[in-house]
Amino acid sequence: MTPIDWGIVILLNGVIVVYGLFRSRQTQTSSDWFLAGRSLPWWIVGLSLWATAIDSSDLVADSGFTYETGIMYFVGNWLGGVTGWVVAANFIFLPMYRAGMYTNAEYLEARFGVAARVISVFVQVQYRTLILGIIANTMYLVFAIVCGWDDVSSWTCVVAIALLASVYTALGGLKSVAITDAMQTIIMVVGALVFFFLLWSKVGGWSGLETRLDAHQPGLANELLHIGTPTENVPDIVWGCFSFFIIGFMYAIVNHTQSMRLFGSRSEWDLRMAVVPASAILLVTTFINLMVGIMGRGLYPELSALPLDESLQKGDSIYPLLINEVATVGLKGLIVAGVVASIFSTFDSIGSTLSSLLVRDVYARLVKRDGDDRHYLSVGRWLTPVIIFGSFGYVPFMGGGMLLYYLDLVGAFVVPLLTMYLMGSFTRVHRRSGSIGLILGVIYGLGRLVWPDLYPGILADKFAAYFFTILATAGTMVIASLVMGWQPRGELLHEEQSGWLRQSQLEARQLAISEDKSRSDALPLTLGIILIAVAVGLVVLFW
Repeated sequence: MTPIDWGIVILLNGVIVVYGLFRSRQTQTSSDWFLAGRSLPWWIVGLSLWATAIDSSDLVADSGFTYETGIMYFVGNWLGGVTGWVVAANFIFLPMYRAGMYTNAEYLEARFGVAARVISVFVQVQYRTLILGIIANTMYLVFAIVCGWDDVSSWTCVVAIALLASVYTALGGLKSVAITDAMQTIIMVVGALVFFFLLWSKVGGWSGLETRLDAHQPGLANELLHIGTPTENVPDIVWGCFSFFIIGFMYAIVNHTQSMRLFGSRSEWDLRMAVVPASAILLVTTFINLMVGIMGRGLYPELSALPLDESLQKGDSIYPLLINEVATVGLKGLIVAGVVASIFSTFDSIGSTLSSLLVRDVYARLVKRDGDDRHYLSVGRWLTPVIIFGSFGYVPFMGGGMLLYYLDLVGAFVVPLLTMYLMGSFTRVHRRSGSIGLILGVIYGLGRLVWPDLYPGILADKFAAYFFTILATAGTMVIASLVMGWQPRGELLHEEQSGWLRQSQLEARQLAISEDKSRSDALPLTLGIILIAVAVGLVVLFW
């Protein structure tokens, strides 16, 4: 990295950070901080959804994973992510928006009781702080490899980025974060495109990549560049595709970084329309970003061939290594600026998201119910840096591959929570069945993670476990409902009863603008279905 490269990185990201601090002055109330005053148009929400979904872990850790597994992993974003966004915006989150809810966890108390609400908060805290830990580790690799820095210098830079993100997020909340996310999208997309085309040229395009892969191992190109091949074990393909689909799908529904942005929409139409640009960009950038790992395999077929210290010869190093290999002065700065923008966009999003969950769904619900609006705004702000820096505690446990560590933990904890959202939204299972199903699902997932020898055959498989966790959770909820009865129609939601939670919920209902009758109500869902069809087409094309 030359001074010119660093100038590009600092200028592009510095302007956005300064603008975020400037916009933070407009944040005066908790509704501004948690919901952006329900003032966001669909295109800003959509760009923010995408920028939050794509971070340095998606660039570095996911490329490390596609280096080994190939294009099958694309199913998670293409089919899972797009379908999850469309279903969430048009069916699951819409009743929450109308009820004036601030978090997706509020819905779980309304549907299943306070225990489900609180459990879901701590599952989300575990889930999303894990991502922050992965992001920190990926940025360390970028600085260590691209800049050639030692551990102290690399981690110092990571901490500095986290600190800057903490400051403007704590001050501005969603009102600042959504705008800066939209700006960071531009840098991220431009940097990703430049990097992709430099690599594409180096490997000789699609045919050149096939030749390189097969020269190393006959049939390797077919294995990595197609989702399923006749030479592979069919059950492994099915379980792998299913688990990747669930990973993308649950990201859109369980993850409050997504619902928080959608709840900040200025109208129901804007909420539903926001997922359209997010999905369209995701379909394109998934190919651009994740092909890096496969092209890296074409250039370096064996990890032992990576020109790095032995401690860095792992799949997660391929992305930063290739930046060094193909980018010239100026272009390297632009690519790294995109990576840094991705870390800012997710650090700020997760920090504000988890803070809102802990303030509303734990602190205001169980600890202090009678505070004023200024008090809860202050608590939310102070919690933000605590969450961001607390996530660094995951870093020492990621030596075996960051994405594999992620797959293990979310399979055990997040999949049961996804099942509860789906069962609550689309069935009339009994109110008390939620916590029972959630606990049984977590017991199965955690047991498989900690004591895999207890589970016979396929029940212990990392990918098949996603299906069996859903089955255990949903089956328990159905059995409990058969015993206790089914929930009557029209009694699926109730309102907050008192205090700040009640007052703020009523205020949120009044913030949304009236619907514009000139806009087609069917357009958002129609476009969403078209994008799902495109995603299916891509999966078929690359099968």
